[in-house]
Amino acid sequence: MNVVFDFGGVLFNWRPPQLLARALPQRVHDEATAQRWVEKIFQGYGGDWGEFDRGRVEPAALAERIAVRTGLAVEEAQRVIEAVPAELTPIAGTVALLHELHAAQRPLYFLSNMPAPYAQHLEDTHDFLALFRGGVFSARAGLCKPEAAIYAHCARELGLVPQRTLFIDDVQHNVDAARAAGWQALRFESPAQLAAELRGRGLI
Repeated sequence: MNVVFDFGGVLFNWRPPQLLARALPQRVHDEATAQRWVEKIFQGYGGDWGEFDRGRVEPAALAERIAVRTGLAVEEAQRVIEAVPAELTPIAGTVALLHELHAAQRPLYFLSNMPAPYAQHLEDTHDFLALFRGGVFSARAGLCKPEAAIYAHCARELGLVPQRTLFIDDVQHNVDAARAAGWQALRFESPAQLAAELRGRGLI
């Protein structure tokens, strides 16, 4: 059984409200304002940020677009973009499960919506990514989850048989899309929940 991990929210922390509270303290005053700015800036990972995920816009141009669209100063938008790598810290419990799966000789791969600069940062920073046999970042593929094409691309590029592939993601529509592509898939909620799921499937 191949095991394919999403990154943000599964293997690495991804908490946009906290990120914006740090990057835009003069704008984010409470949970409600944080959520409003999350929606304005990230647009549900469609729009401008979706193009960034897809590798079609560079950070400087993205900052300009966000500023025009939201009323932020360009410098504020740049601070948000530059703050993302510091937010993408490893989730220790999931990293421990990654090591357990590797020790059990499960073939490990990844499939992540990730802009190119952040993908490079993660590769340069975290040695445990060497446990993966390969993977697909959206910016390098020019495709994004939950599009059916990215699952087909991933299976083709990595030589995965969908029926023998388990995909782990924290977003339900990405899980649903993987299942529609013939993959096995489960939604990540916590390292403890994931550990129970993996043990139940006899993978660790």
